[in-house]
Amino acid sequence: MASESIQDALESAQMISTPPSSGDMTLDRVFRSLTMVCTVMIILLLAYIVYEIGGKALPAMSDLGIGFITSSTWDVNQNQFGILPEIWGTLYSSFIALIIGGFFGITIAIFLTQDFLPHKLEILFKNIIELLAAIPSVVYGLWGIFIVIPTIRPLCDWLNEAFGWIPFFSTTLAGPGMAPASLVLAIMILPTVAAISQDALYAVPAKVKEAVYGMGATRWEAILKVILPMASTGIFGGLVLGFGRALGETMALAMLVGNSNQISLSLFSPANTLAALLASNFPEAGRTETEVLMYAAIVLLAITLIVNVIGGIIINMTNVGKGVQK
Repeated sequence: MASESIQDALESAQMISTPPSSGDMTLDRVFRSLTMVCTVMIILLLAYIVYEIGGKALPAMSDLGIGFITSSTWDVNQNQFGILPEIWGTLYSSFIALIIGGFFGITIAIFLTQDFLPHKLEILFKNIIELLAAIPSVVYGLWGIFIVIPTIRPLCDWLNEAFGWIPFFSTTLAGPGMAPASLVLAIMILPTVAAISQDALYAVPAKVKEAVYGMGATRWEAILKVILPMASTGIFGGLVLGFGRALGETMALAMLVGNSNQISLSLFSPANTLAALLASNFPEAGRTETEVLMYAAIVLLAITLIVNVIGGIIINMTNVGKGVQK
């Protein structure tokens, strides 16, 4: 029996080590060619989008210049346009949402990957979290208007009375504002962060976990000191994607942020974002305002690109620091 099992093992090893056939090599070449074609098509599509939007924005870019980015006035009647408050609102709301959604997304990923639940319950919770990504943005907006704002209003009033001297709590929430918009936005990016963080945690080799436990570490010591650091690159990639999703979110922000052209640190004051500005003004925009809105769209594309480039650089630096070579 032992000789037969050894023979079977040798035969299976020979089958695994068999060189690829001509059909396998042809299939590999076809697959590589298709991936190359798809990559080129995506690049060309992005270039075409930038070309179309940039061409329509060019007159506004030449007329307004850099002052369009540094100005805070938006007056269609006076032909005065500035998007500094919208840039601030876009980055501020996305950053707050990233802090909230990132924390809970990573926490959920740990909870669902480190054997805290039975396998069937893990699958159930994963499906529920993934379903959050399928909810339309306008539904989130309606939920924020009718549920989130009335729920957090008493807390906002209390924070304003107790800590109103702090800029973050200086304005009482009477309706749409930065706080409900950021909370809803955090829920919208949570599935992205949680899903990618789960994949990153699953990618940590089981032997590493066994070695850590074998050295006497507790579960939380293993998670916080070994598993999370090893999965940090993938988790950070999920945070970058979540932040990019938050930057471009439109309908929920347009319904909840308040559409106020102001810059404020207060979490309870209304604000505006670039995506909400585009969605709110395009239906009634004339020729001049359309060109200006296209300029704003170019700025939003640039911000998203910069965020992703910086995220990629940080990920590469992290990989180099860990000795990972590509």
